Amino acid sequence: QVQLAESGGGSVQAGGSLRLSCKASTDSFRRLCMTWFRQAPGKEREAVASLYTGDRSSDYAASVRGRFIISQNNAENTLYLQMNSLKPEDTATYYCAAGGCRSWPGSQSTFKPSTFQVWGQGTQVTVSS
Repeated sequence: QVQLAESGGGSVQAGGSLRLSCKASTDSFRRLCMTWFRQAPGKEREAVASLYTGDRSSDYAASVRGRFIISQNNAENTLYLQMNSLKPEDTATYYCAAGGCRSWPGSQSTFKPSTFQVWGQGTQVTVSS
């Protein structure tokens, strides 16, 4: 069973940057679909960016495309989310999720919270105006 641990959240002013990390405890890091989700108070959990570690296929939500970058470090079994040009509406608790994948299934699958059984504990991101 994969275990996930996020880090890197914090408070930043609008226009600033943060990098989130999600370390996976698994021997199968290169066969995972992984997605960063976020949830703001009173709102549903939404997908931000997703990646297949086998070939680095990825996709982004329209709201973050061009500002956020999802990436991986195989040596560290770690998924990253580089967040640039942050906006107050990016304020949320950010979660990483993971599931076994043999190929990139497309974001129509990986953007659904119900696709995943393994979740990290979440890390808070606060962007002030």
